[in-house]
Amino acid sequence: MKIEKDRVVRFHYTVSESPVSEGQEPLESSEGRDPLAILIGHNNIIPGLEQAMDGREAGEKFEVDVKAADAYGEIKEGLTQRVPKKYFKGQKIAPGMQAVLQTNFGPRAVTISKIGMSVVDVDLNHPMAGKDLHFAIDIVEVREASAEEIEHGHVHGDGGVEH
Repeated sequence: MKIEKDRVVRFHYTVSESPVSEGQEPLESSEGRDPLAILIGHNNIIPGLEQAMDGREAGEKFEVDVKAADAYGEIKEGLTQRVPKKYFKGQKIAPGMQAVLQTNFGPRAVTISKIGMSVVDVDLNHPMAGKDLHFAIDIVEVREASAEEIEHGHVHGDGGVEH
């Protein structure tokens, strides 16, 4: 079965900054964990990776380079915010460190830019914004999505969302 819109794909991945150099550590990998399960065509993964998966089948392994614009986007200058320190709830924070803030729209990953006496300046760009990425992909399974998964826009069960 080929990967296309409204299909569930389970896959393993390793992502590194591109171009990959010898001895470079990956940024993230699913190795040693369950495969990631996503619903294709519902904005569940970065566009460049979803495009590279289109038409492939279970059992395929491939590598692809994804430009920043098709991954987490380019860095947007000035995308910063000053946040009262109390929102970090006693976390040990330092400039350059990543933290998660609870917002009205759910959790948001931020990078600490500067720490003042009572406020913290944070960069709201995604931590991988501005980076070209290299993916090594191993497609484990491709199946039809259920009507409920399509309606909800995400995978249920097998690594997906439990309701």
